[in-house]
Amino acid sequence: MASPKFKKVLSAFLPQGFKTTVDSLIGEIQEVYLSDRIPWVLGYSGGKDSTAALQLVWLALAKLTKEQRVKPVHVITTDTLVENPIVAAWVTRSLETMKAAAERADLPIFPHRLTPQISDTYWVNLIGRGYPAPRPKFRWCTERLKINPSNAFITGVVRENGEAIVILGTRKAESAVRARVMEKLEQKRIRDRLSPNTTLPNSLVFSPIEDWSNDDVWLFLMQVANPWGYDNKHLLTMYQGATPDGECPLVIDTTTPSCGDSRFGCWVCTLVDKDKSMTAMIQNDDEKEWMLPLLELRNALDSRDDEGNRNDRHLRDFRRLRGTVDLFNDRNIPGPYTQDSRHEWLRKILTTQQWVRENGPEHVRQIELISLAELHEIRRIWVVDKHEVEDTLPKLYEEVTKEKFPGQRLDDNQVFGADEISLLKDICGGDQLHFELTRDLLDVERRFRTLARRAGLYDALEQTMRRGFYEGAEDAIERARQHRAVKNAVEGENGRTEYGVETIKSLLDAQVPIVSND
Repeated sequence: MASPKFKKVLSAFLPQGFKTTVDSLIGEIQEVYLSDRIPWVLGYSGGKDSTAALQLVWLALAKLTKEQRVKPVHVITTDTLVENPIVAAWVTRSLETMKAAAERADLPIFPHRLTPQISDTYWVNLIGRGYPAPRPKFRWCTERLKINPSNAFITGVVRENGEAIVILGTRKAESAVRARVMEKLEQKRIRDRLSPNTTLPNSLVFSPIEDWSNDDVWLFLMQVANPWGYDNKHLLTMYQGATPDGECPLVIDTTTPSCGDSRFGCWVCTLVDKDKSMTAMIQNDDEKEWMLPLLELRNALDSRDDEGNRNDRHLRDFRRLRGTVDLFNDRNIPGPYTQDSRHEWLRKILTTQQWVRENGPEHVRQIELISLAELHEIRRIWVVDKHEVEDTLPKLYEEVTKEKFPGQRLDDNQVFGADEISLLKDICGGDQLHFELTRDLLDVERRFRTLARRAGLYDALEQTMRRGFYEGAEDAIERARQHRAVKNAVEGENGRTEYGVETIKSLLDAQVPIVSND
């Protein structure tokens, strides 16, 4: 049944028939391929649309002579490192099979598995830096996990060759928004079938199945054998198993709308209300029940109150990441996860990973939900960037895994050990803000004491004091309100400042050393 949001899309195969249409499209692909020496980069997610696009390109190249196949086709897959494990395993096996088949057929098709930089991964940002779980208005994950790796690869191809042609499985029938964007870009085409790339210079976009419907894609995949030897019926089964009603959700990139509000993608995704695909997989297949702890962790990340509304204020600092207290509608805007919250998220992901390794089926006993490289970076951020000199990560790791953390001490000159930290907390009488301020001031002293020139010392001390001098969250919020009131008092009705700069500065300094944005 067609979605009520969009008009029914007619099949692209109706005018000429299935075989003639496919043969004609393969001929067009060959024509575009032979028209220049610009290398191709094909975005492959393992889903039906990118699989169909790759099959067409593969078939087109296979019908050319060896002398004609002179330029490479790079097949890139971006692994966010938090992909649905079933889909991730599917894509990995597909890339391996594809590489071997391309070599046997002597085709210039080269698969690449791309991953985000360690500093950009999901867990490094969420557990390390304390970024809250992504929301539609704070979608910090997409660029770091998906866009940056693929853009870096394409930029490298452009740098080496001057240009690149990007092949995508995007289709107008995916959504009305997608159709409008594609049609707008069509008007700017400088060559047949090639649209400008709005984000990357010196690259063009080729979408061979842009006019196909959802049914067209499945018909093609079921009628035409996968040329690198992967059974497309398994792909159909995976789609069907990921939705309760057997309909096939669209898999893929974060800009692609999904069918029935279901999607494959990151198993930690909190941009949707529920992970319907993982839930359906667990319900439809007893062999996938091992993913239940992953689903439970995903739901915990999507923190909600008793009424079902998203609310994670109790997990986050009252200060923003830079240490300021910002107000909106007279309420503070919460900042990153607190230290205790970050510790708890680390325990949860390590516990989930440990459970799957011990209780899951054989093929997932070595699963890596969070890598050692990520743990090392999280540890560095906590100790070096956040000045949490107690260095708690190794202890947390050992508590959960019962194994010694495979890492050296970050700094042999660290001031505090566990006993000293415990003593400092006792001295501070359980006051977390007092403890953090004292700890951070001692860390400033440690960092500057051996320097011959202590440039920046006073700035570091001031920044530390500004962040932690409050009596508590309510005190900080009240001071921010006072600061805003002073700021408003020195501005006229027209919004222009009516007092001199020095007067304003003295008034602000007399109230509270903080900047509050409304």
